Amino acid sequence: MKLTKKTHSCVRLEKDGQVLVIDPGAYSEEDAAVGADAVLVTHEHPDHFAEDRLRAGLEANPDARIWTLKSVAEQVSAAFPGRVHTVGHGDTFTAAGFDVQVHGELHAVIHPDIPRITNVGYLVDGSLFHPGDALTVPDHPVETLMLPVHAPWNKISEVIDYVREVKPRRAYDIHDALLTDLARPIYDRQIGALGGAEHLRLAPGGTASV
Repeated sequence: MKLTKKTHSCVRLEKDGQVLVIDPGAYSEEDAAVGADAVLVTHEHPDHFAEDRLRAGLEANPDARIWTLKSVAEQVSAAFPGRVHTVGHGDTFTAAGFDVQVHGELHAVIHPDIPRITNVGYLVDGSLFHPGDALTVPDHPVETLMLPVHAPWNKISEVIDYVREVKPRRAYDIHDALLTDLARPIYDRQIGALGGAEHLRLAPGGTASV
């Protein structure tokens, strides 16, 4: 697969002429979902789910479809009739030629006073895992972990321990739009030294083969 990093938590995967986009949110590019044959959304927070980004992608490709959890599906099904599929933990499906497994149920705790919402992660082609906003460990080996490196709900020790627990071959940073350039070398050094996996970072628009 070809991996293209978009801003924040949005990634684009390409294989055999098909395109899968995960989490085109408000921090990602306006055309983040344009060209997609399938879009996956992990949860309802606006930095992962932006209806205008979805609309741009689905209007550009009338055959494009969305797979997401119930809380998002309820918001977009009327806008995209017949094109939204609801999924949950344990489901498997094929989207634009990609085999997808769904893992996880809840968003990470931001603060005990804030109710937790639902969140799912997606394991794509049995190798690349995007957890959304949770530190979900799939019951399946992971080659490439999309690593939520900086968020109101995590700290660097948890990020490092998450990499250790998942044991991927490589981890690419996502959820990084709020991480300043001053902090990046510190995160790179500590996660790379302590995580136990190759730690990598792509600038928005950067690509890699995974």
